[in-house]
Amino acid sequence: MIRRPRRNRQTEAIRNMVQETTVNLQDFIFPVFLLEGDNQKTEVSSMPGIYRYSIDKLLEEVQECVDLGIKVFAPFPNIREELKDKYARESHNPEGLFPSAIRAIKQNFPDVALVTDVAMDPYSSDGHDGIVENGEILNDETLEVLGKMALVQAQAGADIVAPSDMMDGRIGHIRKVLDENGFQKVAIMSYTAKYASAFYGPFRDALNSAPKAGDKKTYQMNYANAREALIEAELDTAEGADYLMVKPALAYLDIIKLLRENTNLPLAAYNISGEYAMVKAAAQNGWIDGEKAMVEMLTSIKRAGADIILTYFAKQYAQLLKLKS
Repeated sequence: MIRRPRRNRQTEAIRNMVQETTVNLQDFIFPVFLLEGDNQKTEVSSMPGIYRYSIDKLLEEVQECVDLGIKVFAPFPNIREELKDKYARESHNPEGLFPSAIRAIKQNFPDVALVTDVAMDPYSSDGHDGIVENGEILNDETLEVLGKMALVQAQAGADIVAPSDMMDGRIGHIRKVLDENGFQKVAIMSYTAKYASAFYGPFRDALNSAPKAGDKKTYQMNYANAREALIEAELDTAEGADYLMVKPALAYLDIIKLLRENTNLPLAAYNISGEYAMVKAAAQNGWIDGEKAMVEMLTSIKRAGADIILTYFAKQYAQLLKLKS
């Protein structure tokens, strides 16, 4: 045989030399969970190693992550039930938990970047990403709430606002609100292809944000559809998105690849809570090597075409790199 591909696999040095895909710390956005109070740190039961933090404790966590080389964070708030209503008014309270956390992080860590979630569900008494009337999710009325929310986040210091609601037209509306209020420099990372997935459960546990009735299938995408993602990407790009995102990641590597081949915008993928939890649960049962599975999973997402990975593994991966250095 003249061609023997195994020649390039003979030693670790050779394998590393010809490796096509590398996952780096600068590829990561680390999602972190907030809760009210002081000196609070509670583990998310369905996500071993992931915690909800009060603002003071979150600052300690951010410091640890920055020391490891992580520089971009995506905070998500756990809002008390009594603050929720059908119009998610707490979502645009300038003195609320979320804007307060954004200000605190930016004041203490001016060099980190914050990607902030724009969606009603953590603040909604209905647990939906839009205003609910007679069982229907109202699209255009919801845009007004999203615009107010994005503006408050920008005023607090968000670098990138990330609409995860999947309402039609929200990118254009938010861009207009931000620009009219002098926040032309604040970018928009659109959850472009966000699918109605069974893998969101642990995240909803972390935020207590599950729908009180019905499901999200009238606004999140049908997981059987691929071409529809191109429509969403075309619309978001035309409306002014600076980044596109695919969520979830692992069961949607084909969608990541499809968008990578059809956009020049930076492409993110969200390695979500259920994907994290599966690896952790299997590792705790001794069924897989969790560390190796983590690296393989993250590499597959990068290989599929993602420039940016939102992942709960970010800190663990950073710790692994430090051990190897």
